[in-house]
Amino acid sequence: MTRVRRGYIARRRRTKIRLFASTFIGAHSRLTRTTTQQKMRALVSSHRDRGTQKRDFRRLWITRINAAARDNGVFYSYSRLIHNLYKKQLLLNRKILAQIAISNKNCLYTISNKIIK
Repeated sequence: MTRVRRGYIARRRRTKIRLFASTFIGAHSRLTRTTTQQKMRALVSSHRDRGTQKRDFRRLWITRINAAARDNGVFYSYSRLIHNLYKKQLLLNRKILAQIAISNKNCLYTISNKIIK
C-alpha cells in the first residue's frame, strides 16, 4: 500500500496557532494542544480586560476631575460639577475634563464660572 500524503489545511491551522503563541513561554509556545488552550485563554482574557480597561480609565478621570475641582475651589465635589454641567447642557466628557484639569486649571475654573452664572 502506498503512503498517503496529507493535505496542508491542518498544518496551516497549526502554524497559525503557533505564530499567535510564539511569544508564550515554554510548552505554551511549542506543544500544539497547550498552545491552542493558551490561545483560547489569551483571547478570553483580552476580551474581558477591554471592559476592565474602560472602567479603570473612567475611574481615573473621575478621580482627577474631583481632585482638581476640590483643589481649585471650583465646587464642593465632582458630582455637583457634573450635575451643573448637564443642567447647562455643556457636553464635555470626562476624558476631556480630566485633560483640562491636568493641563490648564484656569480653564476648568472659567468653565465652572460659566456654569454658576
